[in-house]
Amino acid sequence: MNKKPILTILGGVDKDGVPEPIRSVEVSPGEILGIVGPTGSGKSTLIADIEQLAQGDTATGRTILIDGVKPDACTRVDPRKKLVSQLSQNMHFLADMNVEDFLQMHARSRGKAECLSEKVIELANTLTGEPIAPHCPLTVLSGGQSRSLMTADIAVISDSPVVLIDEIENAGIKKQEALELLAGEGKIVIVVTHDPMLALMAARRIVIRNGAMTNIITTSANEQHVCNKIVEVDNWLMSLRETIRRGDIVEDMA
Repeated sequence: MNKKPILTILGGVDKDGVPEPIRSVEVSPGEILGIVGPTGSGKSTLIADIEQLAQGDTATGRTILIDGVKPDACTRVDPRKKLVSQLSQNMHFLADMNVEDFLQMHARSRGKAECLSEKVIELANTLTGEPIAPHCPLTVLSGGQSRSLMTADIAVISDSPVVLIDEIENAGIKKQEALELLAGEGKIVIVVTHDPMLALMAARRIVIRNGAMTNIITTSANEQHVCNKIVEVDNWLMSLRETIRRGDIVEDMA
């Protein structure tokens, strides 16, 4: 898919059957959109609607449009035409193959050059402190390595123009770089999060309450300034984690 589509979410109803206050949200290619709200408010239900390309046939009654039109039935069910990829907190590989073979197989299935596997591994290793080797079995990858590999795979090999990210705040990867990588490839990135840094990295964030989209907040200049401060702290913590992982003594890092 060369042209990156616009995604539109048409509002449905909340948990009580009351129409959602937000009736329409349009998301453009390259945009990072946050989804925030209390635990149990319905954040994951919203991304499930997006992943299924709901057509008023889910409990929420929402409708998802692609470039302003309803996707046809084939697009919704054919994995070869999948428009949405998902990156979740818990990712485990079950395939009995190594990293390079898996990536080359994926590239072939997409009609792309197998040599892209090298780029994927290179990018993945910028997102995790635990290097991934081409001949490493998938089943022994750590959680952070798995999510780093899939993030890079989605950015480089996958044709899916929409990426859903469900709470990766404790995922063991460089979160800011991961989101910027995906958005930089022109993907629509929709992230469910409780993490202040991820929420404020988004250009906008949808507030969910009682199963409904109740508000859309555009990230202000002041919030962007706060986000920059949080990034500094997060980078410091990442450096501290790597120091401890190496078995080194923690010196004064203030």
